[in-house]
Amino acid sequence: MLKLCVKCQRRTGIDCEIVKPESCMICSGLLWKIDEIADEIAGKLKDYEFRTFSVGSRVYGSLKALESYLNEIIGLNGRSLKVQFNRELSRKLAERLNAKPVYRDPDVVIIYDLENHNFEIQIRPLYIYGRYKKRVRGISQTRWLCTKCNGKGCEVCNWTGKKYQTSVEELIGNAMLEIFKGSNAILHGSGREDVDARMLGNGRPFIMEIQNPKRRFVDLKYVEEYVNEKTKGKVIIFDLKFAKPKDVEYLKSAGFRKVYRAKVEFEREVSRDELERAVKAISNVIIEQRTPKRVLHRRADLLRKKRTYDIEILLHRGRVAVLKIEAESGLYIKELVSGDEGRTKPSLSEVLGVPAKVTKLDVIEVKGGL
Repeated sequence: MLKLCVKCQRRTGIDCEIVKPESCMICSGLLWKIDEIADEIAGKLKDYEFRTFSVGSRVYGSLKALESYLNEIIGLNGRSLKVQFNRELSRKLAERLNAKPVYRDPDVVIIYDLENHNFEIQIRPLYIYGRYKKRVRGISQTRWLCTKCNGKGCEVCNWTGKKYQTSVEELIGNAMLEIFKGSNAILHGSGREDVDARMLGNGRPFIMEIQNPKRRFVDLKYVEEYVNEKTKGKVIIFDLKFAKPKDVEYLKSAGFRKVYRAKVEFEREVSRDELERAVKAISNVIIEQRTPKRVLHRRADLLRKKRTYDIEILLHRGRVAVLKIEAESGLYIKELVSGDEGRTKPSLSEVLGVPAKVTKLDVIEVKGGL
C-alpha cells in the first residue's frame, strides 16, 4: 500500500496509509516546508527591486516516474505535486515579497527542483532604448577583444585584452551598471559606425540590455544625465525609454537609411564637372558590393546589393571634396568611394577614373527608431 502524508492523500484521493510528512512517498515532506522555502527565497531576493514574479518547478527522475505511474495506473483525482507546490509557494511569496505572481513577463522567475529540493532565481534583464552620439573618433561601438590574445592580455594590447581602450558599449554600459546594479551591460545597436567615424546628427538608435539588475525603477532622465556626465562628452545619450526584448530584434533588423558626410581626397585634381558627372552616376542606383577586404577577417565573403539615394557635393576644391551621401543600411561608404580594388561596383573612383579615398567619415542621420 502507498504511504502518503495527509496533504498528498487529500490532493490525490488515493486510498493509502497515512504517514508522517517526511515518510511520504510523493512529497517527502516538501509540502509541509513551504513557509521555510518561501523565507529562504525571500532572503535571496531582499536586495532586488521588482513588482512581479512567477514560480515554476522541475519534476524528473523517480518522482516523475511515480506520479506518471499513479496517474496512469491508479488515476489521480487531484492536482499534481508540481501544480500544488507552485500555487502554495506563489501565495506565500506574494505575502513576503509584496509582489504579484504573474504568468507572462515576470520581473523574477523562481524555478524549484522538486527532486533535489533546491532552487534557482532568474532576474529578467532591463532593456533601455535611446539614441547615442559618438563625438570622437577611435572608439568602437562594442567591446573589441585583442585579436592576438583573444582577450587574455598580451604585449600587443598592453595586457588589457582589448584592441581599443574603450567603446560606446562600455562608456554607456558601465555608467548604467552603477545605477541599476546589474552584472553586465550589452549594447544592441541599429547598425554600427566604423571605429574612426563619428556618430552625430540625430544619433544612432540603441538598446542597452542590463542583466541581473538589482534596481529597476529609476527615473530615466536621471540615468541620461548621469551617463552623460560620466562619459565626459565622448558619447552622449538622449530620448531614453524602457523597451522590451522583442524591440532588440526589430532594431537590429529594421535597416534604417543612413546619411553620411564624407571627406574625400583624389589622387589628382578633378574638375567640378567631372565630379558632378561621377556623383550623378552613383546616385540612386544599386551598388554591388562584396564584403570589403578590410573586414574579411571577421565577416563572410558575400555579395550585397545596396541602394544609394541622394548624393550631394557640399564642398569641392581641387583634390578634396566633402560629400553628403544617403544610402541603404549596410552599404560600406568607404568602399563606395574607393571601389576596394573592384569589389564595389560602381564606385566613385571607377566612374571618375581617378583613385579616391575617404579620409574622414561621419554619420549625420539615422532615419528611423522605436
